[in-house]
Amino acid sequence: MKTVAEFQKVSKCIFDRAAQESNFAADYADILLPRRATAGSAGYDFFAPADFVLEPGESIRIPTGIRVRIDEGYFLSLYPRSGLGFKFRLQLDNTVGIIDSDYYFSDNEGHILIKLTNCSYENKRVCVQKGQGFAQGIFTAFFLAENDETSALRNGGFGSTTK
Repeated sequence: MKTVAEFQKVSKCIFDRAAQESNFAADYADILLPRRATAGSAGYDFFAPADFVLEPGESIRIPTGIRVRIDEGYFLSLYPRSGLGFKFRLQLDNTVGIIDSDYYFSDNEGHILIKLTNCSYENKRVCVQKGQGFAQGIFTAFFLAENDETSALRNGGFGSTTK
């Protein structure tokens, strides 16, 4: 298998700021780097840095404390863990998260924030414990169109590429 990326922790000050802004009580020391569960797994599990509970219809923004250096020509797509999506209809608010390779160099160190909503129609509460996988990321190659002449540089996260 070809390796195209490396997961790292963001700095403590970046994590603490995002945790405070998200009103998410978590300890920097409890951040776990994403990893695959089995040799055949495509997805890298993202682990909760603290316990959280979502009632039906509730949302939460989770500062993961994770950044990723990705080789040019690849991106990381984020999804809810399959079991949580299937059992509870847990969804990412942006449907699929896309982490571009140049996000790593943003002012926030490329800190990956994941916003989830419990979309349960069955009135099910989602309880995730610290250290439990709640999302997964898959690395994917992308290609360019012949007439692509993009040269802009990113500095920011959500919406920064359309400013």
